Amino acid sequence: MDLRSGTFDPSQPQPQPQATALRWRVSTGFAALKACAAIGLLVAGVFAAGDRRMLTAAVVAAAILGVYALRDFVAPVRLAADPDGVTVVSGYAGRRRVEWVQVERMRVDARSRGGMRSELLEIDAGEQLFLLSRYDLNAHPADVYEELLRLRGF
Repeated sequence: MDLRSGTFDPSQPQPQPQATALRWRVSTGFAALKACAAIGLLVAGVFAAGDRRMLTAAVVAAAILGVYALRDFVAPVRLAADPDGVTVVSGYAGRRRVEWVQVERMRVDARSRGGMRSELLEIDAGEQLFLLSRYDLNAHPADVYEELLRLRGF
């Protein structure tokens, strides 16, 4: 049997495809839940229209929840990474591109308070610090951290 270069040889290890770009986004279901809750608060406010304080509280709560839900639909991708760097949501719906050479440190900050455990992925880019929660990433921050290290080449 003649094996020529460029032919498939099952006995040889095959190169694994490298991920060129990764993205982490807010859960669509949770964003929709926030939008439905905002609508529910507005409906409750209509039924409580006789009580001014109740109406005001319902409208304010619905507006705040609606603004957060809108952000989830306008800027659902909170973190994107490729071999050159990361793109992170900054502000309400802006995006900031950070090259890998600008990233001074990445870490997962885990804290326990009142029986609750929270984890944040921290990306320190000098004067900018980006904090991303499990909600923002729709994944465990520690898993995202590992993927970022792998993509960066560490």
